Amino acid sequence: MAIEASFTIDQEDFPLSAVFDQLADATIELDRIVPTNEAIIPYFWIYADNTDDLTTDLSDDIGIDQLKIIDEVEGQMFVRIEWNLDHESVLTAITNTEVDLLSGIGDAEKWTFEIRADEQQEISDFQTYCREHDIPIELTQLHALSSLKSDREYDLTAGQRTALVLAYSRGYFDSPRDATQDDLAAELEITRQAVSSRLQRGIRRLVASTLITSQE
Repeated sequence: MAIEASFTIDQEDFPLSAVFDQLADATIELDRIVPTNEAIIPYFWIYADNTDDLTTDLSDDIGIDQLKIIDEVEGQMFVRIEWNLDHESVLTAITNTEVDLLSGIGDAEKWTFEIRADEQQEISDFQTYCREHDIPIELTQLHALSSLKSDREYDLTAGQRTALVLAYSRGYFDSPRDATQDDLAAELEITRQAVSSRLQRGIRRLVASTLITSQE
């Protein structure tokens, strides 16, 4: 039976930590694509107040060979990364075991990843690899296969998605909350009412797309 798992790792234990030295408020998210070559997760989105502060010289990070900025749009930076897979990290664990990476999102504190495997033993092999190579992951969830939906299937607007991702990364959904709607509004440079509307409508669409059946 196919299995999906979620795990976290401290930000400093994953390549790209140098980004947060330059952009402390950044959120980095894997851009999901269907791989067509041997490159592993080459594309990421970086969200920050001032992405102009990021330089492309990340040579201090031993997990990265090169980072290239592809495009920048309103506080969002699209980058391509060439990894140094001689350096042991979550990336080498994924490459050398039979798991597939579904998603990844990181902030100044931690990274959260979702992986999929054909059977539970492959998840165990992944954990074993991480343990044997001193890669300090923490498994947070393990569950049977669920469908992977795109933003279009969830029917989220770009503004709703950005607000939800920022709210999640800043701890708005934590208890107690680490951020308020005013904090989010300041980062997005919109009004608190606009943030409230985007969060409310975005959550409603997510619930409607994932939890509500036709009978309900």
